[in-house]
Order: sequence, then structure tokens, then C-alpha cells
Amino acid sequence: MLGDTTAQLEIASADASFRSYYRAFTRDRSLIIMDAPPEQEDIGPWLEIGAQLRAAGLNAPEVLAADMAAGFVLMSDLGNRHYLDELDEFSVDVLYGDAMEALARMQADIGTSNLAPYDEAFLTREMELMPEWFLGRHLGMSSDRMQWDVLESAFRRLAGSALEQPRVFVHRDFHSRNLLVTEHDNPGIIDFQGALAGPVTYDLASLLRDCYIAWDRERVEHWVESYRQGLRQSGLLDASADAACFRHWFDRIGLQRHIKVLGIFCRLYYRDDKDGYLRYLPRVVDYILDVAARDPELSDLCEMLRRAVDGRDLTVPLVEDPD
Repeated sequence: MLGDTTAQLEIASADASFRSYYRAFTRDRSLIIMDAPPEQEDIGPWLEIGAQLRAAGLNAPEVLAADMAAGFVLMSDLGNRHYLDELDEFSVDVLYGDAMEALARMQADIGTSNLAPYDEAFLTREMELMPEWFLGRHLGMSSDRMQWDVLESAFRRLAGSALEQPRVFVHRDFHSRNLLVTEHDNPGIIDFQGALAGPVTYDLASLLRDCYIAWDRERVEHWVESYRQGLRQSGLLDASADAACFRHWFDRIGLQRHIKVLGIFCRLYYRDDKDGYLRYLPRVVDYILDVAARDPELSDLCEMLRRAVDGRDLTVPLVEDPD
């Protein structure tokens, strides 16, 4: 695939799925090799969505060769300067400005006809990971102690809010570990294979309420309103979605995402032996408690979760299986 027997390989990254990435140094450049075991990962969606991103003028890796049967892709190297490592008080406005410009182009210029819908069933399945893996496996809470009526009511409200929103291309992991700082056409966009047709605020919440880095609420709300105004100017949002409505959508889809993430991060640790994710649980819980406390319809969820985590160091795994 490389055509260079002298190329040197090093691990580039291993993401939260079964994919692995290697950086290959050839005589004149570096390239990235993706290894996606075909029995566990289908590279078809990655190839198709990547082509859509590039056709829209976005900076996604260029595919140089692909072996569908073996699950290998050879692609251009966008570098290793992740947003997470570059963001600070001085760089954030420029970097987020670039990211939101790319997101607006993604939503305006990429169609959704080939994407599965981010529907109520999908949204709910994601949130149901939280009671199974966070409350049950990580906190050791038995099923009969979980307030299922509270959980189910909150899940219905959050899914309903998502379904009220205009439907656009949704990357689903548009955050600081999947955006790369590049010299031209910033940002580089990776890990897009899970894209769906879904709510307009989803990727914005993924970016601005990132699991890996946090900003104060006033600043986030300023970015949210700026983005809303851009959507209005582009025609993707009508006048009925005023600032309060859009922020409500943004807050609730952020809650949906973070409830899901609590489950995913714990599943990655306990099922997949991927350490390093539990350390982010306190930030994710703080997001949920902060937003839910300001939403009268979700006060029961806030109180239930507050009691569940009270006095616990969420970064410490549960040694004994609760069963």
C-alpha cells in the first residue's frame, strides 16, 4: 500500500473504537494508515462521509488507497496538533471561530439523504447507557434503587427537544480531540464515520461543552448566540428560533450528549479495558448538574444524580463487580 519498503511506522493514536492509526514516514512525507478490523468496523461510512466533507471544501484526510476487505486505509497526514493541546485563553476565540465556520459549512453544504436519522430510538438508546454503565457498573447501584420514572421522563424530554430542531448533517464527535490545528483550511476534521442526520445544535454543544476542556458559561453563551445569528443569516434557522429557544435546544442536547458520555466512558473502562476516560467523569457530571439545575422540568434528574454521586471520587473505578 505504501510502495516504500524503507518507511518507518509509529503509533499515531488508538481511538475509542476498535480502529488504530499509524504514522508512516516515507522518503518524502508522512502518511497515516488506519487499521479497522473488518469483523468489528466497517470502513465504508468513513470513506463515504470523508468524501462528502472534502467535496464541501472541508479539511478531511485525503484517501490515497483503501482495502475494504482488510480494513486498511492509507491517507494524508493532517498532523498531530489536536485542538485540546492548543486551546488556551489566547487561542480559543480564533480556534473556535475556525471550528464554527467549518461546522456552519458542514451543515449548509452537506446533505443528509444518505445518513441514518438521529431519531428518538437512537437518542434514547444512547442515554440508556448511563444507568447501565455509570449508575450500575461504576457507582454500584442496583437496578431496583434507580429511579426509572425520573430517568425515563428526562430521556423523553431530551429526545423530544432534539426532534424539535432543524435536521442537518451531524458529525457526532465534533470536539477538541477530533479537530486538528493545521496551517491551511483549519481545522482538520477526523473521526466522522458516525455521522447522522440530526439536531442543528448537537455538534455545537459537542464543541463548546467539550468533555475534555471547559469554558465559563457567559463565554459559551456568547459563542452560541453568535452561531445562531449565523444560522439565521444562512437561512438554516427561521425567526421562530430566537435566542432563548436556541439556547434551550443547545442546553438540552448537551445534556443528552453528556448523559450518553457517562455511560460510554464507563463502558470503555470496564468492558474495553481503555483507561484514561474515568478522569473526565467529574467534568461531565458537573455539566449535567449545572444545566439540569436550571431546567425546572429536569430538577428531579438533577437531584437524583446529585444524590448518586455524593461523596464519591468518580475517577476511582469500582473494584468489586456490583453483581
